[in-house]
Amino acid sequence: MDELDLERLRTPLPPLSYPEGFRSGFACFVGRPNVGKSTLMNALVGQKVAITSNRPQTTRRTVRGIVHRPDSQLIIVDTPGLHKPRTLLGERLDSLVRSTLVEVDVIGFCVPADEPIGRGDTYIARELAAQRDTPVVALVTKTDKATREQVAEQLLAVQELGGWTDIVPVSAENGENLDRAADVLCGHLPEGPPLYPDGDLTDEPDEMLVAELVREAALEGVRDELPHSIAVMVDEMGPREGARQGRELTDIYASLYVERPSQKAIVIGAKGERLRRVGTAARKQIEALLGTRVYLDLRVRVAKDWQRDPKQLRRLGFDQQT
Repeated sequence: MDELDLERLRTPLPPLSYPEGFRSGFACFVGRPNVGKSTLMNALVGQKVAITSNRPQTTRRTVRGIVHRPDSQLIIVDTPGLHKPRTLLGERLDSLVRSTLVEVDVIGFCVPADEPIGRGDTYIARELAAQRDTPVVALVTKTDKATREQVAEQLLAVQELGGWTDIVPVSAENGENLDRAADVLCGHLPEGPPLYPDGDLTDEPDEMLVAELVREAALEGVRDELPHSIAVMVDEMGPREGARQGRELTDIYASLYVERPSQKAIVIGAKGERLRRVGTAARKQIEALLGTRVYLDLRVRVAKDWQRDPKQLRRLGFDQQT
């Protein structure tokens, strides 16, 4: 993946009519793994642009979601969870998060309402304290999973973690305080014209979104040690020639990579049943994304210890900058 370059993305669009005082810019969500960063971004954007899972380290790339408002345009950069790296891939993801922090206009520090403050939260709070030139908004997520008393206690606990510019409790599931969170984040953006055309919700290419939707489906129901070992690449994708008008069909050929033959057997399942379920679940999501019928061909391949192999990482799209 190319190096993240938000300055290049700040090039304004051709002159458009926008109100005086319009704001536009970038925010990033950070937090330990599995605190609801991607789910919150999807809710603010209003459409699924990042995959979600209850598995840690689901997000491996920076995904940009675009929130259009009458007075502002907020581009959210969803990042992998900050954690102690154990592999070369983990080191590159950690580096990617840190490089993103210094390029955005505002940082959203996500802490779940239904879990006590842990060492991971404290570690990230210390890291964010070093970002003296960038405002940090603490977002207490998953309030729908906590009682009012728990939310109140968590707000106090988060306040003690650092000197945040704002603290906002929010639920992506039931929409509680979503508008408030957007108001606060947009309030820290600089004045300027929109950076993306109205209607654009992400700048991710369709092939990347398709690969992520396949990986999301593959993550469901696998054993604990397997999720980090799954990578997906779209080998070929395009409209099928000769399809009738109104019955457009997109052909997609994708490969799921694992690190060991034993993992390949897990993904495929008995008589291929599990892989068929993955294909069915992924195809429904992809058809909703592309707006056409989809023929999806999935193959499972072994790339031995790819998370620790620089050559394999590059081949799978995780270069030095990820």
